Amino acid sequence: MQIYEELKARGLIAQVTNEDEIREMVNAGKATFYIGFDCTADSLTAGHFMALTLMKRLQQAGNKPIALIGGGTTMIGDPSGRTDMRKMLSKEDIDHNAACFKRQMEKFIDFGPGKAMMLNNADWLLGLNYIELLREVGACFSVNNMLRAECYKQRMEKGLSFLEFNYMIMQSYDFYYMFQHYGCNMEFGGDDQWSNMLGGTELIRRKLGKDAHAMTITLLTDSNGNKMGKTAGNAVWLDPEKTSPYDFYQYWRNVGDADVMRCIRMLTFLPLEQINEMDKWEGSELNRAKEILAYELTKLVHGEDEANKAQESAKALFGGGGSMENVPSTTLTDADLTDGKIDILSLLVKTGLCPSRGEARRLVQQNGVTVDEQKVSGIDESYDKDRLSGDGIMIKKGKKVYHKVSM
Repeated sequence: MQIYEELKARGLIAQVTNEDEIREMVNAGKATFYIGFDCTADSLTAGHFMALTLMKRLQQAGNKPIALIGGGTTMIGDPSGRTDMRKMLSKEDIDHNAACFKRQMEKFIDFGPGKAMMLNNADWLLGLNYIELLREVGACFSVNNMLRAECYKQRMEKGLSFLEFNYMIMQSYDFYYMFQHYGCNMEFGGDDQWSNMLGGTELIRRKLGKDAHAMTITLLTDSNGNKMGKTAGNAVWLDPEKTSPYDFYQYWRNVGDADVMRCIRMLTFLPLEQINEMDKWEGSELNRAKEILAYELTKLVHGEDEANKAQESAKALFGGGGSMENVPSTTLTDADLTDGKIDILSLLVKTGLCPSRGEARRLVQQNGVTVDEQKVSGIDESYDKDRLSGDGIMIKKGKKVYHKVSM
């Protein structure tokens, strides 16, 4: 099976502008394609997984990836999928986040001469003269068509700023610029980006002529991957300092029964023949599928050793043997105690199980916390140094999130 057919079999392709041409170019390893990453945080998330694994698959098939860091577009903010305006970041914050992205991407993509490239659109966007930009590309965009775009529709009721309205033009200009300077002939993105992506192909066609259109191919990947990286309203980060390998493993171990095989098919590098056999699994076998998913993705991000440790810790906590050594833990000091004790709300915040005392209070009041398998009955419960010494205590948040605390 060739790579384009494999992408379809894995459920990765939603829409394309010219499928026959895309198939031929991708299968021949002649695509120079880009995916954009706006650096709004200092770590990629599990929601970026689909893009990263897609780039890896295509590079293995001989195609050339461009990882485009949005140092320029991040200063505007993409309105797609948003109900409010994104937080404005400083140039220093954006540069720091871009450097963090690069370190994480290098685990998936092979950069170097003749291989993948990493570009930053700040290099060409920040130096643009506004009047010159309007004269060069302004006439290529219809305001009527832009307002019909799905990425803008959802913002019209609450108000769409002129700043965000320019995002489509900036993204389109990226494709136009890279087509001319780097031979980039294909763009990948989530389905919420479809309007923006079409803007780029249309800009190239209108500025460079209809003959150039044959080289401007836009391929769209399903954006469900962006929804996979959210749990309880918090991002699952690829940075181990923000989401530990164990917590990362547990996130994927706890996906729903209805999603596990789709995630395995779209995100792992297991052979399709093996996945097709797993499609027949039912009932308790789905738990085994979740373990496979969690292990494979943790290995991709954190390496085989950390994946093994996370798996062992999970087995220890959930009755399958294994070692408790790598269960997430916090070691307290005397400075963390007040009058020789620490209350449960402070513990939940200190361990990172809750972001605030208010949320910790609600969790306890909703009977969502146990300590050493005993339900925490009230917000005034506290633990002294003797209780925390030695093996310490095991806090459980909900049904599946564990954290060990000791002194």
